[in-house]
Amino acid sequence: MKGWYPKFGIKDTKVEIDRCVYQGFFRMHELRIRHATFQGDDLVVTREMFRRGSAVTVLLVDPVKETLVLIEQFRAGALKAPHGPWLLELVAGMIEDGETPEAVAERETLEESGLHVHHLQPIQGYLPSPGGMDEWIHLLYGFVDSSDASGLHGLAEEGEDIRVHCLPVTEVFELMHQGRLDNAAILIAVQWLYINYQTVRQRGLECMQ
Repeated sequence: MKGWYPKFGIKDTKVEIDRCVYQGFFRMHELRIRHATFQGDDLVVTREMFRRGSAVTVLLVDPVKETLVLIEQFRAGALKAPHGPWLLELVAGMIEDGETPEAVAERETLEESGLHVHHLQPIQGYLPSPGGMDEWIHLLYGFVDSSDASGLHGLAEEGEDIRVHCLPVTEVFELMHQGRLDNAAILIAVQWLYINYQTVRQRGLECMQ
Protein backbone atom coordinates (compact mmCIF):
# COMPACT_ATOMS: atom_id res chain seq x y z
CA MET A 1 0.00 0.00 0.00
CA LYS A 2 1.41 3.38 -1.01
CA GLY A 3 0.95 6.59 0.95
CA TRP A 4 -0.03 7.02 4.58
CA TYR A 5 -1.85 4.40 6.58
CA PRO A 6 -2.15 4.06 10.38
CA LYS A 7 0.43 2.00 12.24
CA PHE A 8 -2.16 0.66 14.72
CA GLY A 9 -5.81 -0.46 14.63
CA ILE A 10 -8.66 -1.25 16.96
CA LYS A 11 -6.92 -4.49 18.01
CA ASP A 12 -4.22 -2.33 19.61
CA THR A 13 -6.70 -0.78 22.06
CA LYS A 14 -8.56 -2.06 25.12
CA VAL A 15 -11.41 -0.22 26.85
CA GLU A 16 -10.96 -1.04 30.54
CA ILE A 17 -13.76 1.20 31.85
CA ASP A 18 -16.81 2.62 30.05
CA ARG A 19 -19.12 4.31 32.56
CA CYS A 20 -22.04 6.67 31.94
CA VAL A 21 -21.55 9.72 34.17
CA TYR A 22 -24.37 11.90 32.82
CA GLN A 23 -27.64 11.20 31.01
CA GLY A 24 -29.75 14.16 29.86
CA PHE A 25 -30.49 15.62 26.44
CA PHE A 26 -27.00 14.29 25.66
CA ARG A 27 -24.95 11.52 27.25
CA MET A 28 -21.45 11.64 28.73
CA HIS A 29 -19.25 8.62 29.48
CA GLU A 30 -15.97 8.22 31.32
CA LEU A 31 -13.55 5.90 29.53
CA ARG A 32 -10.29 4.34 30.63
CA ILE A 33 -8.46 3.08 27.56
CA ARG A 34 -5.20 1.20 27.18
CA HIS A 35 -3.54 1.58 23.79
CA ALA A 36 -0.25 0.86 22.06
CA THR A 37 2.28 3.66 21.63
CA PHE A 38 4.78 4.46 18.90
CA GLN A 39 7.59 3.78 21.41
CA GLY A 40 6.50 0.14 21.71
CA ASP A 41 4.77 0.07 25.11
CA ASP A 42 1.24 0.76 26.41
CA LEU A 43 -0.38 3.98 27.59
CA VAL A 44 -3.49 4.22 29.79
CA VAL A 45 -5.62 7.35 29.41
CA THR A 46 -8.85 8.49 31.06
CA ARG A 47 -11.19 10.57 28.93
CA GLU A 48 -14.71 11.97 29.18
CA MET A 49 -16.53 11.11 25.96
CA PHE A 50 -19.58 12.89 24.59
CA ARG A 51 -21.69 10.06 23.15
CA ARG A 52 -23.49 11.31 20.04
CA GLY A 53 -23.59 8.31 17.71
CA SER A 54 -23.95 8.83 13.96
CA ALA A 55 -25.61 11.68 12.10
CA VAL A 56 -26.39 12.72 8.54
CA THR A 57 -25.96 16.10 6.90
CA VAL A 58 -27.14 16.72 3.35
CA LEU A 59 -26.24 19.42 0.83
CA LEU A 60 -29.38 20.29 -1.17
CA VAL A 61 -28.61 21.37 -4.73
CA ASP A 62 -31.04 22.73 -7.33
CA PRO A 63 -29.10 22.22 -10.58
CA VAL A 64 -31.70 23.98 -12.73
CA LYS A 65 -31.88 27.24 -10.77
CA GLU A 66 -28.24 26.92 -9.59
CA THR A 67 -29.21 27.44 -5.98
CA LEU A 68 -28.55 25.73 -2.65
CA VAL A 69 -31.23 25.19 -0.03
CA LEU A 70 -29.80 25.87 3.44
CA ILE A 71 -31.29 26.35 6.89
CA GLU A 72 -30.73 28.84 9.69
CA GLN A 73 -31.19 28.00 13.36
CA PHE A 74 -29.99 28.84 16.87
CA ARG A 75 -27.12 26.76 18.30
CA ALA A 76 -26.24 26.93 22.00
CA GLY A 77 -22.65 25.92 21.29
CA ALA A 78 -22.20 29.04 19.16
CA LEU A 79 -23.11 31.60 21.84
CA LYS A 80 -19.56 32.97 21.73
CA ALA A 81 -19.00 32.49 17.99
CA PRO A 82 -17.77 35.58 16.10
CA HIS A 83 -20.95 35.88 14.02
CA GLY A 84 -23.39 34.87 16.77
CA PRO A 85 -25.41 31.75 17.60
CA TRP A 86 -27.73 31.69 14.56
CA LEU A 87 -25.90 29.57 11.99
CA LEU A 88 -26.35 28.89 8.30
CA GLU A 89 -26.31 25.10 8.06
CA LEU A 90 -27.09 22.00 6.06
CA VAL A 91 -30.17 19.92 6.78
CA ALA A 92 -29.12 17.31 9.35
CA GLY A 93 -30.38 14.62 11.71
CA MET A 94 -29.36 11.74 13.94
CA ILE A 95 -29.46 8.14 12.72
CA GLU A 96 -31.81 5.94 14.75
CA ASP A 97 -31.44 2.18 15.08
CA GLY A 98 -32.13 0.42 11.79
CA GLU A 99 -32.03 3.57 9.65
CA THR A 100 -29.82 4.17 6.64
CA PRO A 101 -28.13 7.55 6.06
CA GLU A 102 -30.23 8.00 2.92
CA ALA A 103 -33.50 7.44 4.80
CA VAL A 104 -32.48 9.98 7.44
CA ALA A 105 -31.53 12.49 4.73
CA GLU A 106 -34.94 12.12 3.09
CA ARG A 107 -36.81 12.44 6.39
CA GLU A 108 -34.86 15.42 7.67
CA THR A 109 -35.01 17.25 4.34
CA LEU A 110 -38.80 17.05 4.43
CA GLU A 111 -39.01 18.05 8.13
CA GLU A 112 -36.53 20.92 7.97
CA SER A 113 -37.13 22.35 4.50
CA GLY A 114 -40.45 20.96 3.29
CA LEU A 115 -38.75 19.54 0.18
CA HIS A 116 -38.18 16.09 -1.28
CA VAL A 117 -34.56 15.20 -2.06
CA HIS A 118 -33.59 12.89 -4.92
CA HIS A 119 -30.54 10.93 -6.14
CA LEU A 120 -28.59 11.08 -2.89
CA GLN A 121 -24.86 10.44 -3.09
CA PRO A 122 -22.08 10.41 -0.45
CA ILE A 123 -19.50 13.18 -0.23
CA GLN A 124 -17.41 12.20 2.80
CA GLY A 125 -17.63 10.62 6.23
CA TYR A 126 -15.77 12.32 9.07
CA LEU A 127 -15.34 12.82 12.82
CA PRO A 128 -16.11 16.45 13.80
CA SER A 129 -14.30 16.38 17.17
CA PRO A 130 -12.68 12.99 17.93
CA GLY A 131 -10.77 14.25 20.95
CA GLY A 132 -13.91 14.21 23.07
CA MET A 133 -16.88 13.04 20.98
CA ASP A 134 -17.69 9.80 19.16
CA GLU A 135 -20.05 11.30 16.55
CA TRP A 136 -19.58 10.14 12.95
CA ILE A 137 -21.01 12.35 10.20
CA HIS A 138 -22.31 10.96 6.91
CA LEU A 139 -22.10 13.94 4.55
CA LEU A 140 -24.33 13.51 1.48
CA TYR A 141 -25.61 15.61 -1.37
CA GLY A 142 -28.84 15.38 -3.31
CA PHE A 143 -30.99 17.30 -5.76
CA VAL A 144 -34.14 19.31 -5.06
CA ASP A 145 -36.57 21.62 -6.80
CA SER A 146 -36.13 24.83 -4.80
CA SER A 147 -39.24 26.56 -6.20
CA ASP A 148 -41.06 26.20 -2.86
CA ALA A 149 -38.03 26.53 -0.57
CA SER A 150 -39.14 29.10 2.01
CA GLY A 151 -40.80 29.55 5.36
CA LEU A 152 -40.30 28.19 8.87
CA HIS A 153 -39.91 24.50 9.63
CA GLY A 154 -38.83 22.01 12.29
CA LEU A 155 -40.52 19.94 14.98
CA ALA A 156 -41.80 21.86 18.00
CA GLU A 157 -41.42 18.79 20.23
CA GLU A 158 -37.70 18.77 19.41
CA GLY A 159 -37.29 22.49 20.11
CA GLU A 160 -36.58 23.29 16.46
CA ASP A 161 -37.05 26.76 15.02
CA ILE A 162 -35.74 26.62 11.46
CA ARG A 163 -35.76 29.21 8.71
CA VAL A 164 -35.17 28.04 5.14
CA HIS A 165 -32.93 29.95 2.71
CA CYS A 166 -32.59 29.46 -1.03
CA LEU A 167 -29.33 31.09 -2.12
CA PRO A 168 -27.50 31.25 -5.45
CA VAL A 169 -24.51 28.93 -5.54
CA THR A 170 -22.23 31.87 -6.34
CA GLU A 171 -23.44 33.72 -3.23
CA VAL A 172 -22.72 30.72 -1.01
CA PHE A 173 -19.24 30.42 -2.53
CA GLU A 174 -18.68 34.09 -1.69
CA LEU A 175 -19.81 33.52 1.91
CA MET A 176 -17.24 30.71 2.08
CA HIS A 177 -14.47 33.00 0.83
CA GLN A 178 -15.51 35.63 3.41
CA GLY A 179 -15.24 33.11 6.25
CA ARG A 180 -18.96 33.32 7.03
CA LEU A 181 -19.57 29.55 6.82
CA ASP A 182 -18.46 28.69 10.32
CA ASN A 183 -19.60 25.14 11.06
CA ALA A 184 -17.85 22.03 9.84
CA ALA A 185 -20.54 20.32 7.77
CA ILE A 186 -21.45 23.28 5.58
CA LEU A 187 -17.83 24.34 5.17
CA ILE A 188 -16.68 20.87 4.07
CA ALA A 189 -19.66 20.45 1.75
CA VAL A 190 -19.36 23.86 0.07
CA GLN A 191 -15.60 23.53 -0.39
CA TRP A 192 -16.22 20.15 -2.04
CA LEU A 193 -18.94 21.63 -4.24
CA TYR A 194 -16.67 24.52 -5.21
CA ILE A 195 -14.18 22.00 -6.62
CA ASN A 196 -16.77 19.73 -8.25
CA TYR A 197 -19.61 22.08 -9.14
CA GLN A 198 -19.77 21.67 -12.90
CA THR A 199 -19.73 17.87 -12.64
CA VAL A 200 -22.38 17.90 -9.90
CA ARG A 201 -24.62 20.32 -11.81
CA GLN A 202 -24.41 18.26 -15.01
CA ARG A 203 -25.30 15.11 -13.11
CA GLY A 204 -28.19 16.94 -11.49
CA LEU A 205 -29.57 18.17 -14.79
CA GLU A 206 -29.50 14.62 -16.14
CA CYS A 207 -31.17 13.22 -13.01
CA MET A 208 -33.89 15.89 -12.90
CA GLN A 209 -35.00 15.38 -16.52
